[in-house]
Amino acid sequence: MGDPFIDLSDVSLRYGGGTVALDRTNLRIDQGDFVALVGPSGCGKSTILKLVAGLLQPSAGAVIVAKREVAAAGAEAARVRIGLAFQNPTMLPWLTIRENVMIPLKIVEPFRQDWAKKKGGEYAERAEALLEQVGLKGFGDKRPWQLSGGMLQRASLCRALVHEPQLLLLDEPFGALDQFTREELWAILQTLWMRQRPTVLLVTHDLRESAYLANRICVMSARPGRILEDRDVPFERPRTLEMSYAPEFATLVQQLRMRIAHARTPGTPEEQAA
Repeated sequence: MGDPFIDLSDVSLRYGGGTVALDRTNLRIDQGDFVALVGPSGCGKSTILKLVAGLLQPSAGAVIVAKREVAAAGAEAARVRIGLAFQNPTMLPWLTIRENVMIPLKIVEPFRQDWAKKKGGEYAERAEALLEQVGLKGFGDKRPWQLSGGMLQRASLCRALVHEPQLLLLDEPFGALDQFTREELWAILQTLWMRQRPTVLLVTHDLRESAYLANRICVMSARPGRILEDRDVPFERPRTLEMSYAPEFATLVQQLRMRIAHARTPGTPEEQAA
């Protein structure tokens, strides 16, 4: 086996107030994999995302991305292009949707060095192609306030992927959406991932979402967080909404639900892992 693309080795993180968010957490993710983090609220899922992005520095242990240790300086330390999408798809209101999608091309190397000469041609075409893929053809000239929440989240996915990131970090990207819109965006994200194959780390509370999208699901303990279980998702791709109602799919979701219910109960890591 080669080196993983992401490697958290005995990582602990203690916040200034004394709260221990993570305790000796280990996680290995291969390049091109799609991993979902699930677990009780406050267990450190988003903390892991911030550590991988270089927004936080561990109190102990090492965070390695692309064979380089990530420091608090951020993604540049690992020389990895990162795409980010969060629950709230924040857009700059004075820019059009196309211009918002193109922001990474303006600030991320190697694209920014060609920004002046390509922003009106190749880069705009790249953004429009992504918008069309997510069902937003013809909306590039609209302003953010003219789009619904679901449409803004589609545009947010385009912005996260427009610079062809090697690593895509998703923190509850569909949590604020209604069920129908959420399920529609699952299919869109799956298609985009299958085309570009970035390494994806998804934080979600939706167990159906994790089973639909991920190749692996990691269940975390209550705070201080640790990985209690790392299981493969056996369903073939492309996955469909109909598959999510199959007995084997429902069984996996129920097993995850029971594991998390057990993880919510305070106890030693050894007792939780039993």
